[in-house]
Amino acid sequence: METMSRTALVTGSAQGIGRAIAERLISDGHDVVLLDVADHVHRTAKEIRAAESLQVDVRDLEALRAAIHGAARDHGSLGILVNTAGTCGRESFEDLSPEAWHRDLDTNLTATAFACQAAVFPHMREQGWGRLVNIASVSGKVGGIGPVDADGSGGRSGAAYVSAKAGAINLTRWIARQVGHWGITCNAVAPGPIASPMAAGGEYGVDDQPIPRFGTAAEVAGAVSYLVSPGSDYTTGTCLHVDGGRVPA
Repeated sequence: METMSRTALVTGSAQGIGRAIAERLISDGHDVVLLDVADHVHRTAKEIRAAESLQVDVRDLEALRAAIHGAARDHGSLGILVNTAGTCGRESFEDLSPEAWHRDLDTNLTATAFACQAAVFPHMREQGWGRLVNIASVSGKVGGIGPVDADGSGGRSGAAYVSAKAGAINLTRWIARQVGHWGITCNAVAPGPIASPMAAGGEYGVDDQPIPRFGTAAEVAGAVSYLVSPGSDYTTGTCLHVDGGRVPA
């Protein structure tokens, strides 16, 4: 195996879970490139002392590929990719529009697939080492969490979101079966109710969980830290729940 690259790229890292992941990886000694559609990604990069910040909409696949290839070129390599960028519609099924469907599928699933492709080919394959981590959701395991009324209201994550996250979990397993031959692992992290901007407005009933509270973005980041560490070298194709015990693995 070649010497592991310390360069990591984290999508959706201007705030929330993505920012916490970037901060943790920096603390672990990695050079971290932030990528986000929001313009305050540059401010975040300064605040957490990231190596670089890129303002990119992950749904623009050509721009996404160019950003990943550029980061690998400018930093000499790319060893870690964490796909955190996401959107979460909460429309009822009756009110779901094709535009809302494609927004969540394109952001949460399609961009994840092609970001992994760009990172692996050629960068991780050529260096014989890489770590891919896709941020999924336990909603992708159980069809959404939180109460729901007969009319589809109640704050549960929407049909497009849960479909995309279910796809991301199986995409992770599929990629893992191929890239392991090249010293690359691919794993998913499935958060449950996490105190973050995306969870705002949702109803989750955390009092019934084995750990009866919201999780923190830092706790999700801890799972990512493990999955890119040498201690996880024999772990691939898995989906690690960070959900207070809410959903059985």
